[in-house]
Amino acid sequence: MKAPAIKDLLGLKAVKAELEARVKRAKELEAARKAALAKAKAEEEFFARAVGIVKPLPPKHRPGERAALPLVQAAPLALQHQLDEQAVMREALSDEFDVETLLDTDDALSYRRPGIGTDVTRKLRKGGWAIQGQVDLHGLRREDAREALVDFIKDAARMGWRCVRVVHGKGLGSPGKTPVLKGKVQSWLIQKQEVLAFVQARPAHGGAGALVVLLAQS
Repeated sequence: MKAPAIKDLLGLKAVKAELEARVKRAKELEAARKAALAKAKAEEEFFARAVGIVKPLPPKHRPGERAALPLVQAAPLALQHQLDEQAVMREALSDEFDVETLLDTDDALSYRRPGIGTDVTRKLRKGGWAIQGQVDLHGLRREDAREALVDFIKDAARMGWRCVRVVHGKGLGSPGKTPVLKGKVQSWLIQKQEVLAFVQARPAHGGAGALVVLLAQS
């Protein structure tokens, strides 16, 4: 701002007042600047006291380098679903199931689901249905035999088979010559909804060491 021209005493007073006003504003600005700096410093010190000593983490990677993360490959959904399904089906077949009350007491113990007539088991014994597939459980441990039987029944139902043979063996190699697996297989088959009936196989098809099983139509 241009100072007014000094023409007389009044002009001199005006110049003096203007200079004093400029000095006052400069002092006010300097005081405000110092106050702002002091406030910022005080806030910084307060934050440092509150946080404490901070140490930087040691760098594990060079700048711009990507961290190598371990890749975890999940099981394929289809495979996992199949494994889950097998586990559920194995658990569904109880070893404590009382099969004796459901077996017909004749020369060759047989089974027919409620609602299935005796003519069905009679026809099954005579070979009225052609055997379309079989599974051999002879010599397998109990858990392996149960899993193999579950998989076979499931596959047979998928194929649309009506009549199959399940070989469980006569138990001649078991302790005491007792056919342990035979009773388990009968119990497992009765618990499967796909099974309508079963009879002991004819001598030509395994006799007391096998069962002929009739499955429901898929």
